[in-house]
Amino acid sequence: MAEVSSGIDRLKSKVGVEWEPKVCQIEGEMIRRFTRAVGDPNPRWQDGIIAPPTFVLAIGFEQFVEDLMALAPFSTVLMGGTELECYQPIRRGDEITVIFKLSSLREREGKMGKMAFMTFDSSYKNQRQELVAKCRQMVIGY
Repeated sequence: MAEVSSGIDRLKSKVGVEWEPKVCQIEGEMIRRFTRAVGDPNPRWQDGIIAPPTFVLAIGFEQFVEDLMALAPFSTVLMGGTELECYQPIRRGDEITVIFKLSSLREREGKMGKMAFMTFDSSYKNQRQELVAKCRQMVIGY
C-alpha cells in the first residue's frame, strides 16, 4: 500500500503540468479496426477514410496509462467518466498530436485502501495545428 501512497504523492507534483505530447499517424486500417471493435455499423466509417468521433479517445491513451502506472502503480484503474468535444473529423493520413494534463487529484481512504480521483484534460490537434477535439476524463486508481 505504501507504493501506491508514494505514487499518489508523485502524481500530486504533476497537477497542472502538461505531459509530453504523443504523435500518432492515422491509418485507414486503424479506423476500420476501431469501428469493428466498438461495433459501429455506420457506413460512413467503414472505408477507413473518416474516423468516428469516439476514435479520438484511443489516440495516445495506451501510452498515457503506461506513464500513469509508472508514476503510481495502482492495482486497479477505473474510468469514472468522459466528456468529449469534437470540432472536426479525424481522417486517414492525419497526424494527431495529443497532450494530456492532470487537472486535479484528490485522494480518499476507501475499503481497499488509498484511492486517487484524477481528472485529466487532453487536447488533440492535427498536422495543421487545428484543434480536432478536447476531452476530460475522470480516472479512479486504487
